[in-house]
Amino acid sequence: MTVSVVSGQLAERLREIRERSGLSLAALAARTPYSKSSWERYLNGKKPVPRQAVEALCALTGTPAGRLLALWELADAEWSGRARPVPVPEEPDRPAAERPAPVSRAGVRWRVVAGAVAGVAVVCLAVVAFLGGRPDGRSRATTEPLVRNPGCRAVSCEGRSPVAMGCGGAGMITTLATHTASGGRRLELRHARLCHTVWVRTTGLLPGDRVELSLPTGHTQQVTAEGGRDTGQYLATPMAAGDSGAGARICLEVPGSRPECFTG
Repeated sequence: MTVSVVSGQLAERLREIRERSGLSLAALAARTPYSKSSWERYLNGKKPVPRQAVEALCALTGTPAGRLLALWELADAEWSGRARPVPVPEEPDRPAAERPAPVSRAGVRWRVVAGAVAGVAVVCLAVVAFLGGRPDGRSRATTEPLVRNPGCRAVSCEGRSPVAMGCGGAGMITTLATHTASGGRRLELRHARLCHTVWVRTTGLLPGDRVELSLPTGHTQQVTAEGGRDTGQYLATPMAAGDSGAGARICLEVPGSRPECFTG
């Protein structure tokens, strides 16, 4: 199968999401309806990826699905042939009196352009309809229930990654509290009902910044931004078992500054 530009872009984006999440192909297979070999083909552009697989990967990694699903629509139009011009079959020989007037080259070019524009319009309308015409690009599909098979629950999740364990997907979490610290750093206390865990998701950290979550039970979890790769990315502390953020303490330590702490 020849990989088109759009299909290649989609596969590349999906690979980047998987690599950032740390999920292996085996972990994807365990937490979605698709096999390890299927994921290998999807992520390398060897086989058209189902829309539901894109939704599942976004849900597992907490990635907004709108733009990826719009890209999937364009790729699907190529796979299905909807984006290709439809050839006009030649007519059988007819008497000269019944033949239509010859079409100029300009007319032929106009037909080709019109057909291409119509094809693009169909794809765009499909994308708009699929996204529900929402200007922020968020898809209705992100709110649809997906197959959930987290890798741990409660105590067995202690100290483990919410992304890698499939506990941080869209529709699975509740943000219990949000705090904005110095420099616009954002700290979100999150809870996964299905996994019975809490953790802190952060954005805006700079290299060397450390965030620590402390619970009344005495358990603590922390995450440190390391290198430029973590700058501007979502980072999360490991999970702590719990069904409530009551009494939780979140502290941000910036190199050279006093810690900033928040309750709940």
